[in-house]
Amino acid sequence: MQINAANKIERRFAKNEPFEQGEYDVQKHEPAQETQPFEPYKGKIRKSGTGGIYELNDHLFEGRYSPTNAYGKREVHTVYAKTREECERLLNEMISKVRAEITAEKKRLKEEQAAQE
Repeated sequence: MQINAANKIERRFAKNEPFEQGEYDVQKHEPAQETQPFEPYKGKIRKSGTGGIYELNDHLFEGRYSPTNAYGKREVHTVYAKTREECERLLNEMISKVRAEITAEKKRLKEEQAAQE
């Protein structure tokens, strides 16, 4: 009864040929051969505090880092490179340098406030 009902539905809505009894047998499927090794998806959004890399054209990449400075204002720091890997390296170097400058400036401001009091 279920097969007959499925055939009626198929004929009525999908306009397909009805299923035959033999088509319901389980077929053995071979697993698909992977031609390329698995590569995880790299999203467009990076973790917070790691900056961003943008492709400006086919031979120029831009690395941006926008931290909050010691005075509470956001400042933008930018590096440019010809390859993504080089841009990643330059961005990491710039981030560590900028973070060190910001912490030194915060420390200096804190010392000035303590001296005034």
